[in-house]
Amino acid sequence: MAKGVKGTAEPGKEPVRSFEEKMKRLEEIVRLMEQGDRPLEESLGLFEEGVRLSAECQSILEEAERKVTLLLSSSREEGDGGEEIREIPFRKE
Repeated sequence: MAKGVKGTAEPGKEPVRSFEEKMKRLEEIVRLMEQGDRPLEESLGLFEEGVRLSAECQSILEEAERKVTLLLSSSREEGDGGEEIREIPFRKE
């Protein structure tokens, strides 16, 4: 999907959001919940949405890590003559 182009969702489902849009919505949810003035049902709905968005963002980041690792591995195998990279970005330790 091209940058800046939003996907379409099936009827009854929300449109596909970019990683940045998901993070922005997560920040908004946190801000709303920190205010502490929402009814319980609304707070639970926000929390549920936040958990879902957090899992989606984590999945996107893990996929990005796999791609970076693959590209770095491929680059080393081709013998590009560059210095060996000693640390893989985004690695959890």
